[in-house]
Amino acid sequence: MARYFNDVSRTFNEYLLIPGLTTKDCFPQNVTLKTPLVKYHKGAAPDLELNIPFVSAIMQSVSDHKMAIALAKNGGLSFIFGSQSIETQCEMVRKVKKFKAGFVVSDANLTPENTLKDVIALKARTGHSTIGITADGTSNGKLLGMVTSRDYREGKDNLDTKISEFMTPFSKLVTGELGISLTEANDIIWDHKLNTLPIIDKDQNLQYFVFRKDYDEHKENPNELLDPNKKLLVGAGINTRDYTERVPQLVEAGADVLCIDSSDGFSEWQAETIAFIKEKYNGKVKVGAGNVVDKDGFLYLVESGADFVKVGIGGGSICITREQKGIGRGQATSLIEVAEARDEYFEKTGIYVPICSDGGIVQDYHMVLALAMGADFIMMGRYFARFDESPTKKLKVGSNYVKEYWGEGSNRARNWQRYDSGGSEGLKFEEGVDSYVPYAGKLKDNLDITLGKIISTMCSCGALSIPELEKTAKITLVSSTSIIEGGAHDVILKDTNI
Repeated sequence: MARYFNDVSRTFNEYLLIPGLTTKDCFPQNVTLKTPLVKYHKGAAPDLELNIPFVSAIMQSVSDHKMAIALAKNGGLSFIFGSQSIETQCEMVRKVKKFKAGFVVSDANLTPENTLKDVIALKARTGHSTIGITADGTSNGKLLGMVTSRDYREGKDNLDTKISEFMTPFSKLVTGELGISLTEANDIIWDHKLNTLPIIDKDQNLQYFVFRKDYDEHKENPNELLDPNKKLLVGAGINTRDYTERVPQLVEAGADVLCIDSSDGFSEWQAETIAFIKEKYNGKVKVGAGNVVDKDGFLYLVESGADFVKVGIGGGSICITREQKGIGRGQATSLIEVAEARDEYFEKTGIYVPICSDGGIVQDYHMVLALAMGADFIMMGRYFARFDESPTKKLKVGSNYVKEYWGEGSNRARNWQRYDSGGSEGLKFEEGVDSYVPYAGKLKDNLDITLGKIISTMCSCGALSIPELEKTAKITLVSSTSIIEGGAHDVILKDTNI
């Protein structure tokens, strides 16, 4: 006979937080959002921590090197998607580890033999108006000049004009030498009234650009997530098929933490993958596993050696696993049970294994509910897919700007390894959709608002940290009518467009 769960499978939308005592100490500056990323023993500190409780989803449409850099600068972490070749994933990891705050690797480059037509096309494709002109047209070729929008008149100048005729030649450029500090680079920019400073090596090869406009931004990232060498932290997604090849190359590229990407993590395939990593690296390489939705799945992965466990099946906005296979569980119910299992395991063994809530976030307050219910950090896809830093195209559909967003189980992604059931067969049916999300602008601007809401709600609950929130939060179920009561009602809303 099947085993039946009598509790209703519930979502975050069915709960609200009850305010706690807001003491005089509960103001935003006193709140910390630091949280453990990997397991640790009681009384010890985790090897890896997050400065904010956010990680970006292991998806083609969300987590590439640009997202990883932007999120790490703001205190979170990206797991660069694994549904690509080992070589390209490793190159993305290297780009994050090579990133130096303020020193930007140019991804808009041409040769002197290219034309104005090429300049305009490159600007349209990349959005960058500053173009490095190198001998071979690469980002690290010998620097011969530079082109900005001040060097030509679009619509008037001949499109066939060679760049060599209108670029600012190297002889007239002010440059910085590789090895100078960001402070020294900014001093040169200010002294010479520049907008951009190229940084070159001793052979005149272009290495970086330093931009005047970035000066203030660098002072506004106190939460940067850095390793002991002051490099940004980055994660990488792996699967249970090619891990013997992929993992060593990702570790060599500099990945700080790995995560097995699967819609259902309660499997012997994941146990074998974790065992390989633990044996090969003697526990020094950290790896998360999942996804699971109950105590049994959590304990199986923990006893297999997982450093953190992801919770959630079928709750993502583009996920249709529940529709297609009838497998899953309401995200709130899943999280509550797994959090109880984690706490029991901690009491029994003295080992704390963080859990990551993956899916089910619709409103910002759902993030606070997830943390109050026991999540140590939250993985999100749709939230991050809306920003400039995600790898997808920005399009205009009707009168609105949107960005593309597709699931790893969609035909577009064709990430059959994520839904692997063994054997040699590939993806037979979709477990994700291809969609759009409303374009929202820069990550930092939106993230600051979201974090502000979370901190304000924590203060209303009388909590100054995530562990304190979990201990002191009071949570209530809500009815459908109380949800209606919580929004604007019984009024005529003004048309703000008039």
